[in-house]
Amino acid sequence: MAKIIAPRLQTPAPESLNRKTECGIPDGMLSEQLRRLSVSTMVGAGLWAFGLVMDGLVRPATVGATTNEWTLTTEIASIALAALMFLYVRYSPHSSQRKAEVGLLYIVINAAGVALLNNLAKAPATSYTGQLSWNTVVILIGAMIIPGTPTKMLVTALIAASMDPFAVWLAHLRGMPVPSVVNTFVLFMPNYACAMVAIVPSRVVQGMSRRLRHVQELGSYHLIELLGRGGMGEVWRAEHHLLARSAAIKLVRPELLGASGALEARSMLQRFQREAQATSALSSPHTIRLFDFGVTDDHTFYYVMELLAGRDLESLVREFGPVRPDRAMFMLRQVCHSLAEAHAQGLVHRDITPANIYVCRMGLDYDFVKVLDFGLVTYNERRTMERSLLSGAHTTTGTPAFMAPEVILESSVDARADIYAVGCIAYYLLTGQLPFEAETPMKMFVQHLQAVPVPPSERTEVPVPREIDALVLACLEKDPSRRPQNIEAVVEMIDRYRPRDAWNNAAAKAWWDRHLVDLSGPRSISENPTQSASVVTTLSVAS
Repeated sequence: MAKIIAPRLQTPAPESLNRKTECGIPDGMLSEQLRRLSVSTMVGAGLWAFGLVMDGLVRPATVGATTNEWTLTTEIASIALAALMFLYVRYSPHSSQRKAEVGLLYIVINAAGVALLNNLAKAPATSYTGQLSWNTVVILIGAMIIPGTPTKMLVTALIAASMDPFAVWLAHLRGMPVPSVVNTFVLFMPNYACAMVAIVPSRVVQGMSRRLRHVQELGSYHLIELLGRGGMGEVWRAEHHLLARSAAIKLVRPELLGASGALEARSMLQRFQREAQATSALSSPHTIRLFDFGVTDDHTFYYVMELLAGRDLESLVREFGPVRPDRAMFMLRQVCHSLAEAHAQGLVHRDITPANIYVCRMGLDYDFVKVLDFGLVTYNERRTMERSLLSGAHTTTGTPAFMAPEVILESSVDARADIYAVGCIAYYLLTGQLPFEAETPMKMFVQHLQAVPVPPSERTEVPVPREIDALVLACLEKDPSRRPQNIEAVVEMIDRYRPRDAWNNAAAKAWWDRHLVDLSGPRSISENPTQSASVVTTLSVAS
């Protein structure tokens, strides 16, 4: 079994299937390919035997042609080699990995046999009239049947492709008429073209192998569909084997982390483990639920989350424009519910952005908000735990458009930094614009540090009440001591706004029925590809 360094639910898989070989293919899958190789060796032996019968018996008897000794010797040797290869693959005690490497050698030897027939059995200068060498077939079929990494397959295929030119050189040494060097390589250029194509099957098999390993190593979850890729890894739609419960699985592979060394890669993986631990410690219904997390033996970090049906706030506003003030407050109150629990446990999110807030349909509830990606979470100074983002010194973390001044200045950061971000999100929801606009992150930082925000009511055609303006501007105060001092104070300011026709679940359902029909019906997430795709933006690019 793959060693998992985290609590997880595990459905045991056969060890022979789960064990990974040096070529990156699970042992069970490699064994299956080797079984196909053994069959192909017998087919090859049959083809060589057919050629031997034709050249040794049929042609001399029918047309009176004598067969070159090179031809008969090569065909007999090839039949014997195919038989030996069959016995080796089927009965040798060697590992599957070793057999796969011998299979690559078998491609080269077969190509050498074909080259001998092409160029030594008769003069190379008259051997071809524009037809392809049979080595093109040897290379392509070998690439499809014999397992190996793309690099090993490319090297093997190039050597096999060179057997024909090498045999022409041998024919030249024997005094036979041969084409010029340039003509020789032009003549056998299709060999090299097929050698380049030969890496394609290897890449396909390697990709299938990676997905198979993830299916086996992720315990009780079966990966169904790749939802998307981001800078840090992949997001898959998955299903629990026993419960048939849909989930989103985020895979973070070391090669995508951009780490300069093993130590930095390990530190970055610790960050993702910290994110999972921080999220799993929270129980607010408005915080994304975490089902499972862990690290596989090839250092791929994964965590399993609920799969949501809806939109993140960034894409919602981009697609449908600014929202009504009462709807904005309806959503923000739920964001505050999630943050209140986090702050009560000494956690600061540090990356509250519209892309990290998801509005979805949850059962019969609409405009149900989920806060995602506690990836930059930190503990207040009174706690003993260290910061979760294990980056180098003087590295600013977060999203520039929603970053509080004290975060930019790398001074003491507490829950009030999240309150500043809530003000930025409220501004974005009400106006469809950021509080501050700038061409570069550095200029954005300067705006957050120095510029006075324009009230939301002056940047939108949607009527924004004065108390909402006051709430947003209070959250956007540069000095943390002048903002609401805790998230509960923000909720109190939200509750002071009492419109005549306040947004509620019935209004939200009516809006979803008009604008997000595919997501508002009773269908399950697994039955609706639109819902699956909607989770990609947030999960695959996060962190």
